[in-house]
Amino acid sequence: MSRVVVVGLGYVGLPLAVRAAQAGHRVFGLDLDPAKIEALQAGRTYVEDVTSGELQDVLARGRLDVSTEPAPNMLHFDVGVIVVPTPLRNGEPDLSCVEAAGRTLGRFLRRGGTVVLESTTYPGTTEGLLSEVLEEESGLSAGRDFHLGFSPERIDPGNRVHTLVNTPKLVSATTAAGLTAVEAFYDTVVEQTVPVSNPRTAEITKLFENIQANTNIALINEMAELCRLLDIDVWEVVEASMTKGHSMARWTPGPGVGGHCLPIDPMYLAWLAREELGRPFRFAELAQQVNEERPVLVAERAVELVRSSGGDRVLVLGTAYKPNVGDVRESPAIGVVRELQRRALDVTVVDPHVDRWSLTPVLSLEEMIPSLPNFDLVVLVTDHDDFDYEKVVSEARLVLDCRNAAPASSNVVRL
Repeated sequence: MSRVVVVGLGYVGLPLAVRAAQAGHRVFGLDLDPAKIEALQAGRTYVEDVTSGELQDVLARGRLDVSTEPAPNMLHFDVGVIVVPTPLRNGEPDLSCVEAAGRTLGRFLRRGGTVVLESTTYPGTTEGLLSEVLEEESGLSAGRDFHLGFSPERIDPGNRVHTLVNTPKLVSATTAAGLTAVEAFYDTVVEQTVPVSNPRTAEITKLFENIQANTNIALINEMAELCRLLDIDVWEVVEASMTKGHSMARWTPGPGVGGHCLPIDPMYLAWLAREELGRPFRFAELAQQVNEERPVLVAERAVELVRSSGGDRVLVLGTAYKPNVGDVRESPAIGVVRELQRRALDVTVVDPHVDRWSLTPVLSLEEMIPSLPNFDLVVLVTDHDDFDYEKVVSEARLVLDCRNAAPASSNVVRL
């Protein structure tokens, strides 16, 4: 088995590192966040897709080491995988983390080694920026002295059906020999690999997947607002349309999109289209606009409802960007809360999955039910399974349901 280095131990990197260790590889995980490293060294997980038991097992068997700094364990690694954030800064791609990770791996890169980028980015990054950084730091030549590839992450945090292991993994490289090396590694980690012709194809495929999802969500969100204004139940429309049996996919409206992918990744391709081609990517930009407006619309509806009752106290249920995870990156709940605060409402939140929240006071799950009558409005933003929706409806004065999760009642208003 191989010596593997995983740079970045977040929602993608940690499951990959643990899975690679379970497959028999000797894994070194690197992350700049001391709190993450401290938790991991103590055997505590912080992502839903890795249990503390799984983590403790690979640590105890000496299959996984983690640190904030490069260590002798990284010398002569066989496979280095970069799984770091690729955010937007002022509307432009920020690849500084990819560059830093590449420089770190480049210092330890030896002939015959393999480096794979998993972070979502625009086409040309692997063969451009990353290749240049690795060559500069190592003195080696990509494709001749070491293998270089791109294999986009497809993690859906908290999804128990489609996991890292059973979700087909796209693999690519700059050479045929490199593709063989990249595919050989991932074949030990996942059930199925899907090779594509080159990294640029793999890079744009990942963006297309996220753009398609973002566009469909924007479509149903726009449809939901039109239905509301026309006094039509959009949820009935969704269910009715699904009886067609073909040419329809089930997308549902909500308060917006979140996570690291959908609110960010489509703009990588939109940016590239404008920078290199001098033209807009209209679907991506319009979808982004529609979905970015949703938290504001939620806040406006909430203000309208709470002011009509003469109150100002609002309880927001769920701050994570999706159900049953603790990930608040780009969560629409953040926009909803800030808009409510901007309108001078007194906001409190409940989310049993989120540990760090500083925008408002926080209630525990146990405190929530007896506290419901004290609020003028409850806004259901994230439909965690932990919430007892029947009790919420029975105890709350008024509920704005952004997810169609609460039972029908005279005090429930659908977004």
